[in-house]
Amino acid sequence: MCGIVGFTGEHQAAPILLDGLSKLEYRGYDSAGIAVRDGSADTEIIKAKGRLKVLAEKTNDGESVKGTCGIGHTRWATHGEPSENNAHPHASDDGNVVAVHNGIIENYQELKDKLVRKGYTFYSETDTEVAVKLIDYYYKKYEGTPVDAINHALVRIRGSYALAIMFRDYPEEIYVARKDSPMILGVANGESYIGSDVPAILKYTRDVYYIGNQEMARVRKGEITFYNLDGEEIEKELKTVEWDAEAAEKSGYEHFMIKEIHEQPKAVLDTLNSVIKDGMIDLSEVGLSEEEIKEISQIYIVACGSAYHVGVAAQYVMEDLARIPVRVELASEFRYRNPILDPKGLVVIISQSGETADSLAALRESKKQGVKTLGIVNVIGSSIA
Repeated sequence: MCGIVGFTGEHQAAPILLDGLSKLEYRGYDSAGIAVRDGSADTEIIKAKGRLKVLAEKTNDGESVKGTCGIGHTRWATHGEPSENNAHPHASDDGNVVAVHNGIIENYQELKDKLVRKGYTFYSETDTEVAVKLIDYYYKKYEGTPVDAINHALVRIRGSYALAIMFRDYPEEIYVARKDSPMILGVANGESYIGSDVPAILKYTRDVYYIGNQEMARVRKGEITFYNLDGEEIEKELKTVEWDAEAAEKSGYEHFMIKEIHEQPKAVLDTLNSVIKDGMIDLSEVGLSEEEIKEISQIYIVACGSAYHVGVAAQYVMEDLARIPVRVELASEFRYRNPILDPKGLVVIISQSGETADSLAALRESKKQGVKTLGIVNVIGSSIA
């Protein structure tokens, strides 16, 4: 899963961007890049294939790239092979718009064909470059604000996205938008931070906004304004992240997987302690009363990948202890097979990121059918949460 970071403030942006990207390495990636602006100067874009240390070496740990506003990205290839050319950030033909993107644009070929007819040329194989140039097209066509341009573009994009965008005419601002891909925004000491996950910015601030699905934001130094897809301003509540940054980092282990293996006893204990009150298990905060729990006649566990394997293990334990039928489903199959769900059933969605697209679609299908749902995730403020 790709990673996004962004910063605008008084400090040099590049070292902060590289540090934020290093906190997102657990997501996996094949290339990385940053784009930095220094006042009214053109945006400098540096990209590298391979590990983040290659990008760090290219930029002298960020010291050789000057500017106080920038965006960064670690890419996991979907459209186009892993390469420096396909790495983010991407820019419009004249450099007017520069952006990074998480997610998949399903109708990118159709949009690309339209832009080619309008005179745009393409240097990469990515769907992201299409989004960047579509935004540029509408910005110039209507001569409006960045919010207007992004709004016009997103209406025409099908798929998922978290976008961080810089415009030449707005040198100290970053614009963001999201749909079905995570994004978090933070403020501290007159500076602003963007991350696709909390660990990217937790070193710098605990005061964050969770941007909602199909919302946009203008990010200035220490000031963030939110908009709906009609371009109307909306209010958001500032939240405080309570958990420890060390929990999201490798803590001396060579790999995240080794760390997670060693953390299992503590993770189980922490999970149990969160619901034990006065020596009894209390599930009232889950949103299901004791009467509702007793009425559950069937449990559906829905997940992908290793989370699916967790569901298989849980199935044996739950059926053995609770004597309730449990069915484990792959989320990618669940969403397409038009499932018949027991009205008294409970659908349990398991997702580490809280953003797995198929699992999210399964959750929405379950809610649409009026069945009770329970999400088990690792990320506060994620879409499934």
